[in-house]
Amino acid sequence: MIVEQVVGNIEDLTEEELGKYHVERVFIENESLAKRMHLVKTDHGNEIRIRLAQGKHLHVGDILQQEAGNMVVVDVLSEDVLTISPRSIHEMGEIAHALGNRHLPAQFIEDTMVVQFDYLVENLLKEAGIPFEREKRYLKEAFRHIGHSHDE
Repeated sequence: MIVEQVVGNIEDLTEEELGKYHVERVFIENESLAKRMHLVKTDHGNEIRIRLAQGKHLHVGDILQQEAGNMVVVDVLSEDVLTISPRSIHEMGEIAHALGNRHLPAQFIEDTMVVQFDYLVENLLKEAGIPFEREKRYLKEAFRHIGHSHDE
């Protein structure tokens, strides 16, 4: 099967509507959500080619197919991340500056900063005494690098 556009997202369906479908899942690595082309297998072994239009990408919960009582939905694998919990705006500024210099993409969830696991960052956080946890976490959005060049 070839998918060229997303049908919708399961978050937009009611529980009653969702209950009418058998759901197959396609598990994709978080960083791959930002890509527009994929060759994947569902958790039922069905192969799907995804070829989205330029500028489009996948999100958790996207519906790739919805017909005859069956639905194929995008999900993500858990990520090995560092969840950083600064105690003050000063600590947040320090760690944000240090990580920004490394061009490390981050996500902000409530009062925490989440970055992909990196042993050098882990060591930096330990040395700075900034609270953090290493954990497996499901993230709905892909880590994205912001385009930047120092020679501008």
